[in-house]
Amino acid sequence: MWARRFAGNLLQSRLPAANLSLFARPSTLSTPSALVKSQQHQQIRNYQNLQPRRRKYKKAQKGRVPVRTGGSTKGNYMAFGEYGLRVKSGLRLPAKTITACYATIRRKLKAIKGLQVWLRVFPDIPVTTKGTEVRMGKGKGAFDYWACRVPKDKIIFELQGPGLNAELAKDALRQAGFKIGVPTEFVVK
Repeated sequence: MWARRFAGNLLQSRLPAANLSLFARPSTLSTPSALVKSQQHQQIRNYQNLQPRRRKYKKAQKGRVPVRTGGSTKGNYMAFGEYGLRVKSGLRLPAKTITACYATIRRKLKAIKGLQVWLRVFPDIPVTTKGTEVRMGKGKGAFDYWACRVPKDKIIFELQGPGLNAELAKDALRQAGFKIGVPTEFVVK
């Protein structure tokens, strides 16, 4: 409720005089110009633009890749698909690498109709950098890219689809694994 009120107050001046809502579906809009105006305010997130919608703070500390102790196995087993790609050592995975892996999988398995790809990690950590040969001080560096911390044995991608056999899935995930930079393993449910 507060989100509608906040968004309505924030963008009230940008909406046309017609009785339109920010949260209306495009099919309910009356004119094509109103449709274009309402779509300008929507942020579209896809695999080319993996980032969180908003964060409380725009910069974060570096942190460490989690090392699971105590027997935790969260994310280590297949949950959605039939075939998966598992990393064999922990790493910090940039959003650009995830996008490249996803594009490789989709390109390799383009012929399979009804293919489903699940992404089990999401880049929500802002990584900042400072230039080389910059003197100490002057604050933290500027934002550079989004990343996620992936612990050892975590499954990153899962695949499922009609007509998808193990050989095709293994080849696609093997090629995607080359882009990650750590040893990976093909997993079958």
